[in-house]
Amino acid sequence: MSIAAISLPRFSRRVLPGFGLSLGFTLAYLGLIVLIPLGAAFIKAAGLSWADFLTAVASPRVLASYRVSFGISLLAALVNGVFGGILAWVLVRYTFPGRRVVDALVDLPFALPTAVAGIALAAIYSKNGWAGQWLEPLWVGTVHRLAGWIPWVDWQGWLGKTIAFDRAGIFLALTFVGLPFVVRTLQPVLAELEPELEEAAATLGANRWQTMTRVILPELMPALITGFALAFARALGEYGSVVFIAGNMPMHSEITPLLIITKLEQYDYRGATAIAVVMLVTSFVLLLLINLLQKWSRRYYRV
Repeated sequence: MSIAAISLPRFSRRVLPGFGLSLGFTLAYLGLIVLIPLGAAFIKAAGLSWADFLTAVASPRVLASYRVSFGISLLAALVNGVFGGILAWVLVRYTFPGRRVVDALVDLPFALPTAVAGIALAAIYSKNGWAGQWLEPLWVGTVHRLAGWIPWVDWQGWLGKTIAFDRAGIFLALTFVGLPFVVRTLQPVLAELEPELEEAAATLGANRWQTMTRVILPELMPALITGFALAFARALGEYGSVVFIAGNMPMHSEITPLLIITKLEQYDYRGATAIAVVMLVTSFVLLLLINLLQKWSRRYYRV
């Protein structure tokens, strides 16, 4: 019998073991970390009757916290989408002194504890802070001017009377924590975007605005929507950095995560889980819609 006739076992070149073991470990890990905690929230909330559930999730104080959390999170994500895109463009397309320092500072909200960020923002933008002492009069004057121009809108109720310890402070904190998601999502796409596309558009007679809207923006749109979704989801669940600068006034500047913590401190576990379930379902639906929009944008811009 020759050596060539001996059939040697074929060794798999995969780093991880077989598909069955890898899939089983993945599902077990996902279940322990994500599915079981989320399922426990639904089970706990299911102990409430329908009337008690509606009372817990639709009281005036809870509805006011929904408006604050979702409204300011959406506004912060939109602002991050604009200015985060500009920051990513500058970091990728231009070389300047201190570029690496600026690029490293983008990741600061990832590494900085949220409580530290909230305390720092409150100290900086408070009435006696080094930035707040200059910005506070401008902010108050702007709110008063808006109230004079459009008197039928409650500008103080919407924008707040101060920067720190009001709704403007919530906006600052949510913008701070959400900015890296937009920048880091756009940077790889911008790095792969060939400058020759812009040169070709210029040779065909396109001006800068047409090049930006018809050549560059369609390529960035899927990544921009993804970054917006990540920033919105991050802001929606933020607690640590907001609680120190929000003022936490019920019916005005109280966010929904703080209301959940308040109910837990009052041993109202079912009420807290009921609000958490509403936030979870709403967040899932919004993220699903954004993902569908992202999928549509990819198909549309490829045509």
